[in-house]
Amino acid sequence: MPPRFVPLSDVAETLSISASQAYALVRSGELRAIKVGGRGQWRVEVSELESYIERSYRETEHILEEERRRAEQKG
Repeated sequence: MPPRFVPLSDVAETLSISASQAYALVRSGELRAIKVGGRGQWRVEVSELESYIERSYRETEHILEEERRRAEQKG
């Protein structure tokens, strides 16, 4: 059975970013996470990570559509 929650190091690896960038996503609220344990380690639910990835695809698609519209208007 796959884990329900993963540490930020796994998030960073999945997204091919640094651990500090993964932490920044959590701190900004872009990626929901919880603090667990006595030392307050961050954990991200796998479904939240998947939702973040899907949102990022949609946002990127929107950005590209806007760029295409601007390019068409110019020329």
